[in-house]
Amino acid sequence: QVQLVESGGGLVQAGGSLRLSCAASGRTLSGYGMGWFRQAPGKEREFVAAINWKGDSTYYQNSVKGRFTISRDDAKNTVYLQMNSLKFEDTAVYYCARKRSGYNAYYSENYDYWGQGTQVTVSS
Repeated sequence: QVQLVESGGGLVQAGGSLRLSCAASGRTLSGYGMGWFRQAPGKEREFVAAINWKGDSTYYQNSVKGRFTISRDDAKNTVYLQMNSLKFEDTAVYYCARKRSGYNAYYSENYDYWGQGTQVTVSS
């Protein structure tokens, strides 16, 4: 069993930055790909970013490319999402999740453990 806890969300002005963290307990994240998703009010959950188990391949939704960076520190059992140049449309609850091995990183159904989410609000 894996427990994932996100932190680092908050209220920020457009153009600002936040760094989200996803800390795992129970079992190590080592050997698993990890992803970040988000869900805005009235919208479906959408893929934001993912990183492979080695940490040498990353994937991003087009709207966040060049602004967001996903990284991992397996020694700390933590995954990060650095978010720069935030926009109003980035406002959402952000979730981290552990990906099932061998599955496509872009689809939420391919993740087996999820955190409870952290709210990011960007004021325009």
